[in-house]
Amino acid sequence: MSPKAETSRRSQPASPSPAETPAPNNVPFAFARDHQVTREDGALLVGPRATVLGLREICRRTGQPLTITQLAQDAFDRALERIYQADNNATAPDDGLSFDLEEGKSAASQRDLLEDAEDAPVIQLVNQLLRRAVLSRASDLHLEPSETGLRVRMRIDGFLQTIMERDDVPVRRVVSRLKVMAGLDIAETRLPQDGRIPLRLGGRLIDTRVSSLPGSYGERIVLRILDRSTGLMDLDALGLTEDQIALLERLSALPNGIILATGPTGSGKTTTLYSLLKLTNRDERNIVTVEDPVEYDLPGVNQSQVNSDIGMTFAAGLRATLRQDPDVILVGEIRDTETASVAAQAALTGHLVFSSLHANSSIGAVVRLRDLGLDDFLISATLRGVVAQRLLRRLCPSCATPAPPTQNEAAHFLRHQMSAPPVIHAPQGCASCNNSGYAGRVGIFEMTEVDETLRAAIDNGASEMELTRLGLSEEQTLIGQALLQVAAGETSLAEALRVVGDGA
Repeated sequence: MSPKAETSRRSQPASPSPAETPAPNNVPFAFARDHQVTREDGALLVGPRATVLGLREICRRTGQPLTITQLAQDAFDRALERIYQADNNATAPDDGLSFDLEEGKSAASQRDLLEDAEDAPVIQLVNQLLRRAVLSRASDLHLEPSETGLRVRMRIDGFLQTIMERDDVPVRRVVSRLKVMAGLDIAETRLPQDGRIPLRLGGRLIDTRVSSLPGSYGERIVLRILDRSTGLMDLDALGLTEDQIALLERLSALPNGIILATGPTGSGKTTTLYSLLKLTNRDERNIVTVEDPVEYDLPGVNQSQVNSDIGMTFAAGLRATLRQDPDVILVGEIRDTETASVAAQAALTGHLVFSSLHANSSIGAVVRLRDLGLDDFLISATLRGVVAQRLLRRLCPSCATPAPPTQNEAAHFLRHQMSAPPVIHAPQGCASCNNSGYAGRVGIFEMTEVDETLRAAIDNGASEMELTRLGLSEEQTLIGQALLQVAAGETSLAEALRVVGDGA
């Protein structure tokens, strides 16, 4: 491309984003939200705060009689989200965007991502990237400057997918825009920074954690996306069996002790702990949490945020909660000796403590607590149960292909004293799953209840192998649970081995 053609291309005005081009005969999103009127399938949807101006404008645009449907505020917000996001999902974030030297305007910290009609190209790009990540249910969004430009990837179902790679993007302005939204210091480019961006998307509350890290070609930005509108899940929706649900209900009804959730980052530990809190949340119980960050607002639960910059650590917050007359305490993570010790003392003094811990298995939590400095007698006296979990990608129902297992595939089942199924399914890839072969994820759980036998073994300093033999059968281990999902056709054997390995 010649320099003249390139200059011409970059000087073109930005194409309107999908949010500023409403459905035919409809009104723009911001107008519909503010005046509480919109149109869908020949019906005029009216919110509780509809204005005369809004009614006149939408009738003028339609030019024909409409059936009026009066909606409550929540129902109207959901209708807005459904109508105005319909066309956004399929729109690539870089379609029609060109860039020049115009400086972007500063936006409000909680501006709705569907409202960007008058924004500069850089602001449009950032909004569209955030909007696409939320609509795609991505857990993370990565912006990675390189020698040639900017690469943007998002993590869906545990895997990173490239959604944009361009050499004409003003990388520094994009990074600065995100730092301004997150309340970070745009002048500081040599040190890592952390912040958050509270957003809305068609009425949905989106909380975004922002991390910047200096690199060779500029600052790398990673955003952790939390959609608060999804709400908490019931235990049966997490993929738990009836026996596992019964065990968790029994553990959550205990008057004291420590219950741990273990697993790598992004395996769903927080979701499981919050679901357990729902079981314990009764009017006669005082529940206090110390979290980093507070991911969901729980009615009836007293939640506090960790802030290590001012000394509000997990250990300090846990000590403070003990003076709040709690019955149940949730500690976001046990990551050091001090927090582990205070949690154990809280359990000994009659409190039920939920927390997460980084360990590879449920029995591995015992070894990790030993590593943090807790004595065996203290672990055996306070630990009541451990949940180890992983997330497996679920096979796409449209293209999963059944086939009899080969001899090598059947050997994985036989090695763990399990019968090989007559058929197992493998991913193929189709348009509905973006040729990945997978759609969504399913949880697997390894649960260990610390009974009298395990308590005595822990007190005597038994090894992890001995504790596993005493506390778990083959089917109850993570690999056993994964193989059960393979036999049920929920996931592939390759995915099960990728996530949990063959623990033989």
